[in-house]
Amino acid sequence: MAVSTDVGDSAADRVWTVPNVISMVRLLGVPLFLWLVLGPRADLWALAVLALAGLSDWLDGKIARAWNQTSRLGTLLDPMADRLYIFAALLGLVVRDVVPWWLMAILVLRDALIVGALPILRHYGYGPLPVNFAGKAATLCLLYSFPLLFLAGYSGTVGYVAQIVGWAFAIWGTAIYWWAGLLYTVQGLRLIAESRTLDHAPAAGTRPGARTEEEPVGDPDAIERGAQA
Repeated sequence: MAVSTDVGDSAADRVWTVPNVISMVRLLGVPLFLWLVLGPRADLWALAVLALAGLSDWLDGKIARAWNQTSRLGTLLDPMADRLYIFAALLGLVVRDVVPWWLMAILVLRDALIVGALPILRHYGYGPLPVNFAGKAATLCLLYSFPLLFLAGYSGTVGYVAQIVGWAFAIWGTAIYWWAGLLYTVQGLRLIAESRTLDHAPAAGTRPGARTEEEPVGDPDAIERGAQA
């Protein structure tokens, strides 16, 4: 049994796996995307980078499950890349006055609260919480909304429809993003409560109020008289 545990741990600690390499390449696309949006304003190329990032996000998860290449690093890289793309797209949209700054503030505040809770979880022996379904759905909605909001800057029917659909995805994505954050908070509080309960639980083999070996049995005065006799 110990051998299988070691093998499982070593597999989880792998770094150079195909999914991890895909995630690393996806991270390199973040500054490229931001430069395309804010520099030459090559929106079509920026949207192509965003589309490839979304495709790679689906691909690395598919490969990780199919080839049994899941790893601890992969569980960190994947949500990190998603958040960086969300932040980069929001920054580009805010700088170009496509979306108001308060939308970016709402989303960044949620992530700041989640990051701020990590030291508390580590104090109780827990790492980052796994991504839940609501978090994945929110990320998907937001990543759908940003390309549409970029297209909303164009005139005509395409821009008009893109603006309506893009804002619909953005509003739903923001609401679900905060809902996912609430679920993370509840999960974290539950883990902390369980940890505190275990810390205050009696040792194995004892009952509340049970006598320890050092405690005398019977009347203390009688025990003392017996010792003197």
